[in-house]
Amino acid sequence: MPIDPAKAVAAEPRSAEISWDHKDVQLYHLGLGAGTPATDPDELRYTLESRLHVLPSFATVAGAGMGVVGGLSAPGIDIDLAAVLHGGQSITLHRPVPVAGRAVTTSRVAAVYDKGKAAVLVLRSEIADDDGPLWTSDAQIFVRGEGGWGGDRGPSERLELPGRDPDKTVERPVREDQALLYRLSGDWNPLHADPEFAALAGFDRPILHGLCTYGMTLKAVVDTMLGGDVARVRSYRTRFAGIVFPGETLRIRMWADEGRVQVTVTAAERADAPVLADTLVEHS
Repeated sequence: MPIDPAKAVAAEPRSAEISWDHKDVQLYHLGLGAGTPATDPDELRYTLESRLHVLPSFATVAGAGMGVVGGLSAPGIDIDLAAVLHGGQSITLHRPVPVAGRAVTTSRVAAVYDKGKAAVLVLRSEIADDDGPLWTSDAQIFVRGEGGWGGDRGPSERLELPGRDPDKTVERPVREDQALLYRLSGDWNPLHADPEFAALAGFDRPILHGLCTYGMTLKAVVDTMLGGDVARVRSYRTRFAGIVFPGETLRIRMWADEGRVQVTVTAAERADAPVLADTLVEHS
């Protein structure tokens, strides 16, 4: 089997220095669609350096990402990248992300699960600066055709939806050029820009980055349910359930409970096709 679970989990963590500044944060926010209307005070918090705060999902691109590709080349892992899907993403915040910073990211394969027809790799990155831990992120990577060795299936990430109508439903349009802007934050996969490459992958046109939808959704929750205060976010996780095409509209449904907001995201124009599922924002 191209994956040796014991060897992958036992491998020494890899460390690297990362840095970012206000321009990286502003570019990321613009890639999520921030800045409309351009003079709206609520949007200026995402776009104007003198008022800037950092949406916690910026952690997925800080220092040009969390080393997912590097994690797939760890000892004990020898797989075909064409069989790889980004299945889920989670972030735990230890304190607010600063507008500018230098930090060390330490990455490792935290777990390998056997889902039968696929393996799931949990690639964990822990980021800390001179003042201590900043955030911990987990990327859940599905590798098709690599399961079936009789290993641990891992925990279930499914969330049961509340038995009531959403407390809030908002719609967020995806601009036609949004994937082209978002990819400048570090994800250069041609699937999101090149029609010919997208066709080879089975799509009639390029698709939006899943992590762009992830960031757009957190922004909607912060703006709608948390009074625009990014510092209230404690953790955020999702399962990628489907694709989005630039030019479509995200329909974001939110249910609020004590200290948490549960979310679903669908593509409005495609009969509410699932996009993000099992999505939870925990907050103060």
